[in-house]
Amino acid sequence: MTTTFITGANRSLGYETARRLIEAGHTVLIGARDAGLGQAAADALGARSVQIDVTDDASVAAAAADVEAREGFIDVLVNNAGIHGTHSPADQITAADAREVFEVNVVGIVRVTHAFLPLLRRSANPVIVNVSSGMGSFAVTHDAGRVESTVVTPLYTSSKAAVTMLTTQFAKAWTDVKVNAADPGYTATDFNGHSGPQTVTEGTDAIVELATIGADGPTGAFRDRHGAMAW
Repeated sequence: MTTTFITGANRSLGYETARRLIEAGHTVLIGARDAGLGQAAADALGARSVQIDVTDDASVAAAAADVEAREGFIDVLVNNAGIHGTHSPADQITAADAREVFEVNVVGIVRVTHAFLPLLRRSANPVIVNVSSGMGSFAVTHDAGRVESTVVTPLYTSSKAAVTMLTTQFAKAWTDVKVNAADPGYTATDFNGHSGPQTVTEGTDAIVELATIGADGPTGAFRDRHGAMAW
């Protein structure tokens, strides 16, 4: 049985990823900042809830300790928690705005990965999936044929570019762990007021694919539901 921990799993992409992985036979741990919402999601899915605030060292350490005490290990870590941050025009963005976005989207991944890496290394096939975005791709955001090129949101895009680079660097550093990044694509979720053309199931295709790779699967890859993504 594959044991998978997902951050931000009480709604949207995280919830759907959890649902699909449970359907695929995984034991899923629902990571959620709000313990009540996490428990409600876990009850609905048949999972276990673990409270975790990816911006808080003590909360992340407690979550890892909880999993160590109960499960003893994990096979898959899905770093899904993320925020968009301010919608202010670029000339009104402040350092505090940047700190808020990067603390969740980038530092949060480092914090959670550091805490859970020892548990992952107890698995015969440890896998990390970082939920990134085509909005963080230099190629995609400069392609006039892609909707991502029409959006100006400096903090979110730069944070997701950092997530993708973290992915490639961790993959190079850890030859014993497969580390990949997934682009959900423009998906109808709470994140964008349900304006995306993709369903939440389509948006989780790449995440689920990368979370279920075998021992011969890729590492250091960046994929969406159609295949390899341009950097």
